[in-house]
Formats: sequence, structure tokens, C-alpha cells
Amino acid sequence: MSLLAALVLGVVQGLTEFLPISSTAHVALAARILGLPDDGMAAYTAVIQLGTLGAVLLYFARDLGRIFVATLAALARPQTIPAILFSTGDALSVERPAVEGPVPAEPPLRSSQDARLGFLMVVGTVPIGVCGIAFKHFVEHELRSVWVMGSSLVVLALLLFLAERMAEHRRTMASLGLRDALVVGGAQALALVPGASRSGVTLTAALFCGMKRDDAARFSFLLSIPAVLAAGVFEMKDAVASPTLGTSGLGAVLVGTVAAFVVGYVSIAWLLRFLRTRTTLPFVVYRVIVGTLLFVAAGTGFMR
Repeated sequence: MSLLAALVLGVVQGLTEFLPISSTAHVALAARILGLPDDGMAAYTAVIQLGTLGAVLLYFARDLGRIFVATLAALARPQTIPAILFSTGDALSVERPAVEGPVPAEPPLRSSQDARLGFLMVVGTVPIGVCGIAFKHFVEHELRSVWVMGSSLVVLALLLFLAERMAEHRRTMASLGLRDALVVGGAQALALVPGASRSGVTLTAALFCGMKRDDAARFSFLLSIPAVLAAGVFEMKDAVASPTLGTSGLGAVLVGTVAAFVVGYVSIAWLLRFLRTRTTLPFVVYRVIVGTLLFVAAGTGFMR
């Protein structure tokens, strides 16, 4: 892999990671056009995703700071956790079991919402963590089929279309509860299937839960942080040692990661603005078109 090819793949990764159109399928297609083999591409993609992770951390730095501080404060007062975790919105006055000593003060609304988001991010990451470890080899080999990618793009496009038509689009992140984290987190595990799109499946699940489009996207981005961090660190050794990188090695990883970071940051800002006033229908149409093109590429032998 040349540094120019690494730059192109990084740009593609950053552009498609946060849009509900599957970064895996687009990076695989770009790699084929560049004449790169698929061996090691899964590991390389997982590592340059650290660039898009950096974009999320920077864009939501203020929110993440509040969530981190509030979560630590809640852990220091474990007796308040049930009231925080099992409440939504303004419903923070649930009765707590009696405890010895002074009764802790009711946590402020803002800090309670932030702490609950912290706990929900952890809960929502468990499904993809378990499935990622259990099916790692299967995901990186058998499932990296052009037919699988094309099918995932089309099928998930139809589900996203249904979510758009059926969703209420009224709930905000302040109303998120444990059930929502389990539903969206379970959907995130489907992102292990190439072509499904992590942002696409989580956005779809959040819409089915009745969330507003931009709030659904924000929760999708926040939920990606633990999963992308774990995958990138876990795959770092395999990516650098991959024969796909040739002699470029770490340089190709760095170039791709930086490019993914810069483009990813712009992509986050653009998508959030877009979803405040528009639907996801353009992405539905685009997914069907790309999925069809992958079927054609597989049928003609352009991609194996």
C-alpha cells in the first residue's frame, strides 16, 4: 500500500464512517479500485477508525467531559445509581431503598442525565463486544463477501426507510433509558456484518425507539466510542504487520488515521446539521444503488 492509497482510504473511511452508508463496503470497494488485496484490510480499517474516534472525541469533548465527571460522581455514591439509571427525563424522584446514615441529596437534573448517558454507553457496548470477540474470525473472513455487503446495504436501507415512516421523531437523548440502550446496543452488534453500517443500524434502531433524527445520530456517535476504541487497539498489531501494507507499515496507518480524523470531523458536523431539517431518505436511496453496484461487481468478477 502506497501512502497515496492510504490517504485515499483514510478519506473514504472518514467520509463514510458516520453516514449511514457503510464505511466497510466503501473502503473495500476503494481498495479494489486501487488494486489492493482484501487480506488484512479488515484490521487496517479497524485501526484507521481510531482517526474517526478522535473526531468524535474532539467534536463532543464538552459533552464527554460532563458525562465522565457525572459518571464518576455517581459511582462515588452508588446508592443514587438506581434512581439515575432507571429514570428518564425529569422522572428522577423515584423512591430509593432505605440506607444507613444521612440520606444523599437528590442529584441535579443535568448531572443525572449525563451520568445516565455514561452508564447507557457502557450497557450499549456490551453486545458488540461479546459478538466481536466470539465471531472475530468469521467477521474478518467468511462475512467479507461482496454478496454479503451488497445484501446488507439493501436490507438495512429498507429497515431505515421503515424507521423513517414509522418513527415518532419526538424523543431526545434526555429521555433515553435502559431499554433504549439495549435495543440500540443490540443493533450495533449487527454492524459486525460488513455492509450493515454501524451508524446506519444504530440510527435505525434509535429512530424505531422514537428519537429525533439528530438526537439519534448524536447517541449513535457517542455509543461508537468504546467499541471503536477497543477494535482499533485490538487490531493494531495485525494491521501494522499486514502484508497489504508492504514496506509502508506504520506510515500507511498514520496517514490513513489522520485523513480519517480530519474528514470524519467535517462529516459529523455536516450530518448533524443535515438531520435537523431533512430525512434519511437520500441515504436509503444511495444504499440501494451502492448495494446494486456491488452485486454487479461480484457478478462480473470485478470484485471477488
